[in-house]
Amino acid sequence: MSGTSVAAAIAQAGAPGRLSCSGQRRAPVCGMGVCFECRANVDGCPQQRTCQLPAAEGMVVLTDD
Repeated sequence: MSGTSVAAAIAQAGAPGRLSCSGQRRAPVCGMGVCFECRANVDGCPQQRTCQLPAAEGMVVLTDD
């Protein structure tokens, strides 16, 4: 998905977003990295703001970490 963010790729794939502390599914809200709702573990790096991260082939993205 060249030219798209990891957050957009997650949404396009129909994958679930991260879980909040209360167990609710979360999704990107602002799209510019200030709300932190799009956080995920990307290639072993936790708490990455996926709306700011370009998607690349072979990335490993874990939304529940």
